[in-house]
Amino acid sequence: MTIGGVLSALLVGLIIGALGRLVVPGRQPIGCLLTVLLGIVGSVAGLAIANAAGVGWWPLVLLCQIGVAAVGVALVATGLRRSRRPGPPGGWR
Repeated sequence: MTIGGVLSALLVGLIIGALGRLVVPGRQPIGCLLTVLLGIVGSVAGLAIANAAGVGWWPLVLLCQIGVAAVGVALVATGLRRSRRPGPPGGWR
């Protein structure tokens, strides 16, 4: 893969990840790097799902990619919220 391919994958991942974050309601406790990674994964997985379903029209492929990225953002944000939950007041005694 060339440097141009890597840069374009990062750019597409950033855009798809940002759109995926916009679709999910509320505030997500994830950073920019995780957004890009989820966008890249969503882009590749959404393209694979669209190809398997026989979708060739690019707006539907884009919607599929954004949907997969949004699901990824929602799952990761939920997992991060649960792991950052404070313990009981006063601690265990």
